[in-house]
Amino acid sequence: MPVSNLRKWRWCLVVLLTLLTIVVLIYRPAEKTLKAYGFDEYYLRSQEPVLGILSRKGDITTAHAVNIAHGSVIWKSTAFWFDERPLQQLLANGPALITIETWLKGSLNNDNVLAAVYHGKFDNRIQQLGKLIALSKYDVYVRFDPDMEVPALFFPWQYQSPGDYSKAFNYVARKLKQLAPKVKIVWGPSGYPGDTEYWPGNRYVDVVSITLGSLSEDDANAYPSTNQVPEMLKQKLHRMRFINKPVMILGSAHVQQKSFRPARLHTEAAYVTSLSKTAVYSSRNFVNQEPAKAVRKNLETGVYDPQKKLVDLQGITAEHLFTDFGEVQRNEFEKNFKAVVGRHHDVIVTMEPWKDTSGVTDTQLMTHIVQGRYDKIFSKLFGVLGSTGQTVYLRFMHEMEIPIHRYAWQSQDPVQYIQAYRHVLQLNGGPPPNVKKVWAPAGDRGSVDFWPGDDVVDYISIAIYGLPDKNISDPDKQELFSDIFKRKYYRMRFLSKPLFIAEFGVKGPESFQNKWLQNAAATLKANPHVFGVIYFNLYDNPEVWGRMPAPNWSISSRSMQLFIDKVNH
Repeated sequence: MPVSNLRKWRWCLVVLLTLLTIVVLIYRPAEKTLKAYGFDEYYLRSQEPVLGILSRKGDITTAHAVNIAHGSVIWKSTAFWFDERPLQQLLANGPALITIETWLKGSLNNDNVLAAVYHGKFDNRIQQLGKLIALSKYDVYVRFDPDMEVPALFFPWQYQSPGDYSKAFNYVARKLKQLAPKVKIVWGPSGYPGDTEYWPGNRYVDVVSITLGSLSEDDANAYPSTNQVPEMLKQKLHRMRFINKPVMILGSAHVQQKSFRPARLHTEAAYVTSLSKTAVYSSRNFVNQEPAKAVRKNLETGVYDPQKKLVDLQGITAEHLFTDFGEVQRNEFEKNFKAVVGRHHDVIVTMEPWKDTSGVTDTQLMTHIVQGRYDKIFSKLFGVLGSTGQTVYLRFMHEMEIPIHRYAWQSQDPVQYIQAYRHVLQLNGGPPPNVKKVWAPAGDRGSVDFWPGDDVVDYISIAIYGLPDKNISDPDKQELFSDIFKRKYYRMRFLSKPLFIAEFGVKGPESFQNKWLQNAAATLKANPHVFGVIYFNLYDNPEVWGRMPAPNWSISSRSMQLFIDKVNH
């Protein structure tokens, strides 16, 4: 080739590489999308500084003492090269936190990037990173695909299954530990409700992290948020109470190191330490374990059936009553209770602590319960429940975790809820011996935030309704009982108690209801740790459905009998 042509080719190559470099610089990792395809990348994650580390004993190491620099590596499935030098410099200058982000095709898409991880798509990157970490003489922390629990489309690993996330996390952690045994693996949720669903287990995790003012939470509106740092810190640390690991606190673009007061960490550390001496945080009342595997002898099968259309069916063993302060005060509850006992059925009682005879709404319900304002009403309730030899299931302050204000005890501070629940269930030694204590979340995201302690719970109840959204009118779009059960049961995995499904229902034509109920029966037969199931045979409260007609869960006696026969034989 002539020299002049060779120079032209060299010049073209220089121009091409220059243009490619400009493109990479212009489209370097932004907060939402990554558009550079050719290179994996590294950048200093200064917008998420390490503010401190809180030990499980309440000891605090502040940002100044920790002095951990934070960098991020961006792994893209289409990348063919990575410049190690910036990362080498980070690891050579002192303790470091490295956040790994995994991307398919460099941008958000519908593919499962977590499956790509545990199928080995990024093995060469893991090996490269592990070798670099092994050479460092400082502490190195590695955080994999953070904010996984936030219901947003900020990162491609969000809105993925907890099982897939845990599998990918442990895959990366195991390989890094093999390559660099001293590496400290960080499990990095934002601290959003439902974070513990993504807990990958104790085996590889050395530290957990939370992020104050996480940017991905800006895209999430499923739960009320606060921009007040003390409250944010309190909420997020509370959600870590089941995890027996040090907690690394990270800042964000909203909460920067220069504006963060270390005294806040000491205040929260003292708060957590004080709670650890009570049942709220006491390790004796929660340990990392699977849900109870106790096997039922007989399934308590019942109905909530105020119109008395199903109560006399063969195989019905229990009836559900809802009551409140006023009904107990006026002796209306006692009358209804005795009627059920007269039919020789066990009773599940959902006690809703509101609507007393004063007619005044209590805006500080949790505080007043703890202070004893309603002790006489609860004592009267216990007297009624103990008046029979039948088994009674007391379900108190149910569905507390749903972020709405249908009930006065919803959307409350979990610690206050726990204190109120414990006050009632321990009042004068607790309910009579025939009463089983039922803790009753709906089974939604963030349920375990409200766990009151092993000593005041005999059963955990959840609610399963086919209708996934009030704006859906097509009954065929209802979720299967088995799918809802699987999701909600998984959320209870920190809690070792048998289950009781205190409410379930399905709407639609009888043929669809029968099909749905058959699936429910098969699921219950396959899960013998479920001890009771109660069908809600009525329409829902119209007041909470706005302009939409309230769903009618009612079924025919024929459909209910088919379900009973299927589940019990």
